[in-house]
Amino acid sequence: MVLKMPLYFYLSIFGVSCLLSLILTPLARRLAIRWGQVAVPKDNRWHRKETALLGGVSIFMAMITVWVLAAGLTNWSAFGQPYLVMILCSGGIFVLGLIDDIFNMDPQHKLAGQVIITAILIFFGYRLGWTDSKTLNLFLSILWIVGITNAFNLLDNMDGLAPGIALIAGGFLFLWLYLEPVTGQVSAPVLLALSAYLGAVSGFLVYNFNPASIFMGDAGSLFVGFVLACLTVAGTPSQVGSDKGFLHLLSVIAIPVLILFIPILDTGFVSLMRKLFRRPISQGGRDHSSHRLVAIGFSERKAVLVLYAFSAASGLMALAINRLNIGTSLVLIAIYLLFIIFFWIYLARVKVYSETSILSGEVSGLVTPLLIDMTFKRRIFEVLLDLVLITVAYYTAYLLRFEGAIGPNFDFFLHSLPIVIACQILFFYLFGIYRGVWENTSVRDLISYGKAITAGTVSPILILLFIYRFYSFSRAVFVIYWGLMLITVSLSRLSFRLLDEGIRGTNREGRRVLVYGAGLGGQMALREIETNRDLGLRVVGFMDDNPRIQQRKIRGYPVLGGLKNLDQILSDQEIQEIIISFKMNSSEKKREIKRWCEEMGVEVDIKEMRLTIS
Repeated sequence: MVLKMPLYFYLSIFGVSCLLSLILTPLARRLAIRWGQVAVPKDNRWHRKETALLGGVSIFMAMITVWVLAAGLTNWSAFGQPYLVMILCSGGIFVLGLIDDIFNMDPQHKLAGQVIITAILIFFGYRLGWTDSKTLNLFLSILWIVGITNAFNLLDNMDGLAPGIALIAGGFLFLWLYLEPVTGQVSAPVLLALSAYLGAVSGFLVYNFNPASIFMGDAGSLFVGFVLACLTVAGTPSQVGSDKGFLHLLSVIAIPVLILFIPILDTGFVSLMRKLFRRPISQGGRDHSSHRLVAIGFSERKAVLVLYAFSAASGLMALAINRLNIGTSLVLIAIYLLFIIFFWIYLARVKVYSETSILSGEVSGLVTPLLIDMTFKRRIFEVLLDLVLITVAYYTAYLLRFEGAIGPNFDFFLHSLPIVIACQILFFYLFGIYRGVWENTSVRDLISYGKAITAGTVSPILILLFIYRFYSFSRAVFVIYWGLMLITVSLSRLSFRLLDEGIRGTNREGRRVLVYGAGLGGQMALREIETNRDLGLRVVGFMDDNPRIQQRKIRGYPVLGGLKNLDQILSDQEIQEIIISFKMNSSEKKREIKRWCEEMGVEVDIKEMRLTIS
């Protein structure tokens, strides 16, 4: 029997839990300060001031209190009793985290406690049903619950990050269960517990968002992760004995993974990076995704909001799976994962420790040089990437051509795919695509991509014409494929440059600089300022005496006027520094600008750009 409750029922539970959390969190902060339970700044931690702990107490108390009252007042036998074991085990995880906050447990002891509590929970029937093997499901359940629990513990590294991601992930889990209740399972009790959970977390987030006045501590992060992991297990349908095929299996596994994708991704990313740097995974550090976002120019708030956005995108992807056909779902997931891969490779290049970056190839060890050799020197990574891009582009072309219903044409796709892959990879090699450097991709490289993709599109047509006389193959598919490949290959090679430009465009900090001269010299100065953050400069725009380019834009920056407009430019744009970029007579221009500034009584640093080749 599937229980149905109106939406206002869950919203009222959410509101009461949120209100109680808003009341309890300041009380927990006062108690933490009185008892000395504060987080002290450390070199390997992010916060820079003493901050109260015990925020997890307010989350725990708010959720448990509201859950017990709501379940008791509604129907305890249906809403409370079946999930009592889960709540008791969640309490055990909370106590374990609280002991760690107070007494600083060793990581191995804390992990052992988590496994024991999870094993007790699984003994009472809380387990995933992803496979037909009960033994495998048991181990997957332990791995899932313990893994998600620790993922949120690791994710709690910046103000508002862990509770915010938990709120977003829990919100999408709620929407998924509410919009499509799982047949044969009681979804209403899970939604009740989830409503109380979301309210408690959102109330705490008010005080934890940057600048945070209280942290949740391990008691809170472990509890938040454990409860969310348990609710995904309780709300996920079983694959055991199902004859619904691959689509059902995809939704069973992909939906909870996508909902909790950011904690999983960040944990895997940090674990891999620390392993390659030969650092203990359990050791704290400033090498998480959020820290790297700050390192490339985002503020703390923006870094957290960017990860919120990724979490929301993953949640939307999870909701879309059951509403789209299998082909479209696979294409969307593939494109999203490709974007994730490029973005996190970009973050991996950020130097967050004093050691040499693993991508430089200068780190000692056995694994890292092999990785560098495989992915860069031998170009295996690029070939594998192109293999995925070709497959996705070709399959998407079939989807677009036949409006999402490939049907019998799928056999033609499978027969022709190996030919398309072989031809495209061959021409990529012949046109020198694998000899390029992604960071320096230019328009000339894009022309080479176009030639290689054109040759790689025409040659399979000729081969299929020779072998099958092109019988039942669509010419439109290859036209669409050509366009998709041109877009995807260009974007993949330009990915680092696009990210650099995009991030610099939204995170401009430093002394406000005016570049005098919008020619090649000025553009060279602009490029150096953009790529060299150590200069601490931010280009506001150009100044040039050529009236034809004034009030226009060059490389995205406005040409604000000429020398006669200097007074207005300096006052309107709050210029702190002027760089003279003329190749000839630059010293004379520097003296002239300096004289103008003295006459106007404006204090501005004036520098001259010089290019020296010796």
